[in-house]
Amino acid sequence: MLSLRFTSAALVMALAFVFATFPASAGAPVGGKAPHFVLVDSSGELVSLKDFRGQPLVVHFWATWCPYCKKVQPGLQKLADKHADQGLVLIGISFREDEGSQPQSVLEARGHNFTTLVEGDEVAEMYGVRGTPTTVFIDAKGTVIGATHTSDPADPILERLAQQLLGTAE
Repeated sequence: MLSLRFTSAALVMALAFVFATFPASAGAPVGGKAPHFVLVDSSGELVSLKDFRGQPLVVHFWATWCPYCKKVQPGLQKLADKHADQGLVLIGISFREDEGSQPQSVLEARGHNFTTLVEGDEVAEMYGVRGTPTTVFIDAKGTVIGATHTSDPADPILERLAQQLLGTAE
């Protein structure tokens, strides 16, 4: 009886991990190619997924009004800083924003230096993003290797996915 309870508990925990890490509705399924996008940054410059070809990329879908995004962003910045010498790039894609919001200014006021692209509603839809925060990990070949909705800046899943992205997973 004890081993059945343990097995059931382990199964529930494993399923919870999978569903929390890999969104079932993702338009960019794990193992599939990341959908191509072209957006603008806060200065009006065009930025596309192709600009990051050959680089491991973390794409953080967020909004200025989202308290959970604000909470996880220091962890994402730390992750990007830690792995910058390995070529890891972090970008934000802001979506579902209020009129007149200034996402890049908000990030800078929070002490973050990663670029955010704006008006990303259609791209969020292409990636199957239903809520904030959603962070997608795309390898140098353009393959989605994972995604998470975590708002915990110290969540070990962030480092695990970064290591997998960089090919250094243990």
